Amino acid sequence: MNLIRHEKNENGKYELEFQIEPALFEVGLKNTFRKNANKFNVPGFRKGKAPRNIIERMYGEDVFFDDAINGLLPTEYLAALTIAEVDAVGNPSFELISASTEDGVVIKAFVDIKPEVTLKKYKGLKATKKAVEPQDETVNNELASMQERNARMLEKKKGSKAENNDTAIIDFEGFTDGIAFEGGKGEDYPLVLGSGQFVPGFEDQIVSHKIGDNFDVNVTFPEEYHSEDLAGKPVVFKVTLKELKVKELPDLDDEFAKDVSEFDTLDALKADILNSATTQAEKMAELEVENALVDQIVEGMNADIPEIMIENKMDDMVSDFAFRLSQQGLQLELYLQYSGMDEISFRESFREQAEQQVKIRLALEKIAELEEIEITSDEIQEELTKISEQLGIDEKELTASIPLNDIRNDMAINRAVDIVRKEAIITEEATKKKTTAKKETAKKDTDKKAATKKPAAKKTKKETE
Repeated sequence: MNLIRHEKNENGKYELEFQIEPALFEVGLKNTFRKNANKFNVPGFRKGKAPRNIIERMYGEDVFFDDAINGLLPTEYLAALTIAEVDAVGNPSFELISASTEDGVVIKAFVDIKPEVTLKKYKGLKATKKAVEPQDETVNNELASMQERNARMLEKKKGSKAENNDTAIIDFEGFTDGIAFEGGKGEDYPLVLGSGQFVPGFEDQIVSHKIGDNFDVNVTFPEEYHSEDLAGKPVVFKVTLKELKVKELPDLDDEFAKDVSEFDTLDALKADILNSATTQAEKMAELEVENALVDQIVEGMNADIPEIMIENKMDDMVSDFAFRLSQQGLQLELYLQYSGMDEISFRESFREQAEQQVKIRLALEKIAELEEIEITSDEIQEELTKISEQLGIDEKELTASIPLNDIRNDMAINRAVDIVRKEAIITEEATKKKTTAKKETAKKDTDKKAATKKPAAKKTKKETE
């Protein structure tokens, strides 16, 4: 590969002009001929046996050019990027300048690249760390969650009436003007009444019906509903209420503690919750400090960010959301349908967050560059081992799925955050009020415990693309 020139053009794209040299182009042509020879019918030759020069004379000298160029282009393009020392983002577009067996191939590539970043300040920043204030309310909230997670679903007797918070097992089918519409049918669907999962008014009309009832539910879809065929239209759902289930919470006592934890008494479990919550609150307070510092850096950053970087991040966030839904047994399409959103507006809802994350990534990469942070191969190996242990994935499998350069970059960014934190001026917020947590004793736990109410925190600034 011969890099002829590279520069940013007037359209904001980075332009690379490079040559696929004649010898390499000839190799590509020979490979293409071998793969495609049997596609040509040449009089006097059995199919696939005609020499290359005969095929070229009959179909044109350039008959194999396109496939040969396409086969060579990815590797040659990456080589051009390496020599030009540019970091491309997004997919390139190409323009063929010339191609011949004598002179090889000359191609122009147009691509967005990561922008030049300038920072005003990243050392000596100021932030206030929130005080961690233990509160017994934390224990009550966590115990309530544990009760929910360990609740039993009991079937209500036949003839029972549906009530809010019941889980109704229903069959349903929706009709507009007497005609069933696509996506409006479900069987054995579990619906928690009062959850607001379905179109407004749907769940309310199930309440008070008995198990075994067949009835109509009349609703009107919202004007902004994603399907134009249904937006603002009245719909009739034919519904069968097949079962009703009610949640039974376990009693909060020592037996509950034994069932859900390693502790023998409820008091010991409460003490452990207090201790864990305090530790978590301390981490959250530290995270909020990091967020505040990084926000200041981003505010002082100057960079002409290509739109494609934000678009790519939005796509990543949508994919991540869809994956998390799938882990709960839900599909994104169904989620959008019942939440009244379309794919375009749903994706667009991530724009602001995506733009901020792109800015954060660029700012921290610049700090890593300025601080000349280098990550050794041994450090990468240690990180791989740690990740594989945390995720329970074989280390070789993990190495095959995650590019080592991505791990290196992420580690450099985390170190950049550490530098910002170390060089910052942090003020500790005074504790406004403090409640004394009871001393709890148990066979396995005799330490003094403290409680905390978790403060709201933004998503970590270390999140990477």
